[in-house]
Amino acid sequence: MYWAEKRASMRIFKQLPRIFPPFGGRRASTLTSGKRYDAVVIGGGHNGLVAAAYLAKAGRSVCVLERRHIVGGAAVTEEIVPGFKFSRASYVLGLLRPKVYDDLELKRHGLKVYPRDPSSYTPLHEKAWPTSGGRSLILGPHEEENFRQIAQFSEKDAKALPQLESLLNKCAEAIAPLLDNVAPDVRSLYSSGILNRIKHLPNYMPLIKTASILGKDIPQLYELMTAPASKILDRWLESEPLKATLATDSVIGAMISPNTPGSGYVLLHHVMAQVAGVRGAWGYPEGGMGGVTQAMARAAEEAGVDIFTNQPVKSVILGDNKEVVGVETEEGMKINAKTVLSNATAYVTFLKLLPEGSLPKEFEATIKGIDYTSPVCKLNVALKSLPNFKANPSTDKNTVMPHHRCTIHLNCERTELLDEAYLQAKAGLIPDNPMIEMTLPSSCDPTLAPPGCHVALFFTQYVPYNRADGRPWDKETKEEYAKKIFNVVEEYAPGFKDSIVGYEVLPPPELERIFGLTGGNIFHGSMSLDQLFISRPSPAQPGPFTPIPGLFLCGSGAHPGGGVMAAPGRLAALSALQ
Repeated sequence: MYWAEKRASMRIFKQLPRIFPPFGGRRASTLTSGKRYDAVVIGGGHNGLVAAAYLAKAGRSVCVLERRHIVGGAAVTEEIVPGFKFSRASYVLGLLRPKVYDDLELKRHGLKVYPRDPSSYTPLHEKAWPTSGGRSLILGPHEEENFRQIAQFSEKDAKALPQLESLLNKCAEAIAPLLDNVAPDVRSLYSSGILNRIKHLPNYMPLIKTASILGKDIPQLYELMTAPASKILDRWLESEPLKATLATDSVIGAMISPNTPGSGYVLLHHVMAQVAGVRGAWGYPEGGMGGVTQAMARAAEEAGVDIFTNQPVKSVILGDNKEVVGVETEEGMKINAKTVLSNATAYVTFLKLLPEGSLPKEFEATIKGIDYTSPVCKLNVALKSLPNFKANPSTDKNTVMPHHRCTIHLNCERTELLDEAYLQAKAGLIPDNPMIEMTLPSSCDPTLAPPGCHVALFFTQYVPYNRADGRPWDKETKEEYAKKIFNVVEEYAPGFKDSIVGYEVLPPPELERIFGLTGGNIFHGSMSLDQLFISRPSPAQPGPFTPIPGLFLCGSGAHPGGGVMAAPGRLAALSALQ
């Protein structure tokens, strides 16, 4: 943590960062060695909490073992700077499956979401003003206003974007049945016995439903799933920064470029968002992303789940036939259970928690081959005032303008900038022009910062896990990177650096260390086509099922993948209940 000189006198808390609102786990019971549960969930991230809640609502006895001092995984709110509460890792909500929201009654358990209107703001650097046709691009849910904004740059694009959005929305609607159902195990169709084959046929109904929704547009979905996002965008659109703004959604969280085949699916993945019934919309949960997992924890606790924090799991215990019989914690406590659901990454679950030699060799080889490369560096910044953008000056320093509520895209004048940054990071370099997405959730949610102050969350790319210069990600290199980002913001919003109270920098190694994200990858593994659907986590066995009887993968490393969706947790619980 770094402190601005002018606020050096501020009292620095010596204790661990605090969650908001507080939830440290169930206090009604004590974890004791030898205790038996129907199911143990490893990891109290959002998927683990959802899996536990579904199991408990079905009448099972369940405990959750979380290694950190708080539940929530990467969806937590923590007070990093005194008085400022940050969504420390994940930062916006939109992918949460409606089925989970309804089944667990998350609204009743306190989840409140502020929809964003408008939703996307791309200010242009003043050097681009004379030739661009406009100074900024602001997009939201209102088609007429979007038309006016885009027409500054291209009237053709203003007419074309609704058509592109219609196609993307149709594809997202078609894919929805696949997100809410277990990926089929293709090998079951070739297993012995006609009855066994018939038993697995219902698993293919979502595919049939997807095909029926798409109809003649099946080839377009196929292209979207396999093509570079740049190819799709170039066909439909001609103007920058519109293409660059949309292209960021095709690479977010992934070490890929808009020119990478398959980046079109990452774009589609983010179109699947939905807030307040509006498809493609994202919002800020009240109290930060911890507000989401706190509601999930309350739902689980109400259902009877025992939640224990500061309880890292050392290993999954197997019986004589390599079936699950329980887990052992780092403290040496053994908890008995015939069902274990792991919210850890596939790498940790299969290669760290299981006894050596317990996995089929083919499956183990595929797990070792999972790509966990991460380009992400998250910055959490406390501000004493709102940034004032040159492209859209504020009426006064304390007034929240519509664009303050958006995801703010910087270094986004041209799509080529994204590719250039990607290539530099692939070479182990810090890019000259990092991709920057900045949000100010306190512009909607007053609970996050003191009066007149704000929190800024920076989701930046591309950075290497291992730097080509051989320097580690330590205090010095993290501070250098932060200053680089802040200098960029200063060019768009002069005075920003003077408004900084304190900040935190989380490059890939820190995301891995703090949140258990292998490689720092926020999705528990790349969302490339070779690591999705029937190949997630392995083409030898799609999750949530595993080769170990009684062991299920309930985290984002299982189908349908990453983001705060909660689908993997729900599907793992339903599979375990079978």
